[in-house]
Amino acid sequence: MQTIGLIGGMSWESSSAYYEALNTGVQQRLGGLSSARVLLSSVDFAQVTALQEAEDWDAVAGVLVAAAEGVERAGADFLMLATTTFHRVADQVAAAVDLPVVHLADVVAQACLAQGVTSVGFLGTTFAMSRTFFTDRIASHGITVHVPDERHHAELNRIIYEELVAGRVLDSSRRTVVGLISELWDAGAGGVILGCTELESLVRQADSELPLFPCTTLHVAAALDRALG
Repeated sequence: MQTIGLIGGMSWESSSAYYEALNTGVQQRLGGLSSARVLLSSVDFAQVTALQEAEDWDAVAGVLVAAAEGVERAGADFLMLATTTFHRVADQVAAAVDLPVVHLADVVAQACLAQGVTSVGFLGTTFAMSRTFFTDRIASHGITVHVPDERHHAELNRIIYEELVAGRVLDSSRRTVVGLISELWDAGAGGVILGCTELESLVRQADSELPLFPCTTLHVAAALDRALG
């Protein structure tokens, strides 16, 4: 079994979901008392969020590179960033270490194509929806990406940062997100990417008539394939 280098803390709720899913996945695949070999470096979410808001991406990259170098020295075989928004600096992190990086956007794009979906909606933080660093990477696989109208961005961001990051899962917010999924369907999406780990605690496949592509679940599955392959 290979050792997974996991850069987390963005948020710790997200990292907790990754850690649980990695270990549950190994136990399901190998049985018995098996668990994942994971080296986790957890950064300060407040620090990197403040740097993000200040558009100081070199400083964000510096924080994540230091974390990546730490798990590399500790013996990780490959690297994952347990975040969507901070994949903004994934290429800088990859360039700084001698480890393969399992890029979330590539994993999700491959999952969409495997189901024959070439037009998808994307839900995530305001930053991830309004910038193109993540959606362009998905589009590079031949997929058309739709995001909600800008008037919805602030509310979705509020749900993520004020509720889900704090572990609060509200039915009213679920209805809001399901409504956004319906709008993306009307816009031509044949599926919807849940582009934020915390959204997976709010919306499930049973809530949507469109196929959902949960980023964390897919990212973990790709990591397990690599670690156990």
